[in-house]
Amino acid sequence: MTVRLTLASLSLVAAIAVAAGHVSTGSAATIEGRRNAPPAWSAAAAASYLDARMTWWLGWSGSQRDHGTQCVSCHTAVPYALARPALRVALRETGATEPERRMLENVVTRVRLWKEVEPFYPDQTNGLPKTSESRGTEAVMNALILAARDAERGVLSDDARQAFAILWALQFQRGDEKGSWAWLNFHYEPWESTGSPYFGATLAAIALGTAPSGYAAEADIQPMRASLADYLRRGADTTHLFNRLMLAWASGRLSGLIAPAQRQAIVDAAFAAQRSDGGWSMAGLGPWKRRDNTPLDEESDGYGTGLAVLSLEAVGLPRSDTRLSRGVVWLSEHQDAASGRWTASSVNKARDPSTDIGKFMSDAATSYAAMALLRAR
Repeated sequence: MTVRLTLASLSLVAAIAVAAGHVSTGSAATIEGRRNAPPAWSAAAAASYLDARMTWWLGWSGSQRDHGTQCVSCHTAVPYALARPALRVALRETGATEPERRMLENVVTRVRLWKEVEPFYPDQTNGLPKTSESRGTEAVMNALILAARDAERGVLSDDARQAFAILWALQFQRGDEKGSWAWLNFHYEPWESTGSPYFGATLAAIALGTAPSGYAAEADIQPMRASLADYLRRGADTTHLFNRLMLAWASGRLSGLIAPAQRQAIVDAAFAAQRSDGGWSMAGLGPWKRRDNTPLDEESDGYGTGLAVLSLEAVGLPRSDTRLSRGVVWLSEHQDAASGRWTASSVNKARDPSTDIGKFMSDAATSYAAMALLRAR
């Protein structure tokens, strides 16, 4: 079933809200909002693209690990795990798709066999300190993926609790990195580089804020939560804009992460980076430099715009903010009709966008763009 988010469908939603007593038919803001509704985009096409990419990732030789499991990627698996449940609601699907089910089973297997499975990148074959980096990275991503799954169900599972227990056991307890986790560094921006432990900490905060059953308020995790929040606040004014947008998103999920002044500073920086067409470019979100010395793609893209819009929505900016509305419209207008994806290019190398590896940034872009548009509804 293809869901097209059109002016007519939005008007129907508004009519239902009126009948329920939530919207006044005489509201000038409501009428203007209908008139300025963004163009149509296809949630079904986005879901189809993401399902196909997850299927490819699970079968790709480069993702395979021991015990019949796969590496969980920042560019494909994690964004997919966050976006797919939201798309399922929009499409009125009754259960997880096959690639989603397989991905979740993979994570559960690695959580249950944590002491038996090898790290993603062992020291013995990749050099120090890749074992500790792999463990810290995977612990965060496992907790996030299972928290997102359980949020849909409304109850935190035993497997998710185990994933969080592993997470907290690996949290740094002293030094400049106190409150964060060891993180993979292959000098690939923005997920596996020198500044990526901060990115990982924002994912941990999103995981904590997403977990159902009131987990974030449980007494025994408050010291670890406080340490995480302190780490994020310490770096909020100095890390690059990509990480700051991730922090803004996390602050909408988990209270008490940053001060109001820090939140406003991120909002101001985000809009300062907005391009004249209403979108954002990944090139403008960090001090990136490609390894092959090719120029970065400066035009607006799906990843930069999707993340910016999602983060600004998360901190409570209303759709009446014309700057945010322009970002929503940009996303609505830039889904590729043939593939269902939003595109973005690597900030590390000039890659062929038609190849599977060349699509990594578009995998993340499509997930973030779909989440931002679904929230904008």
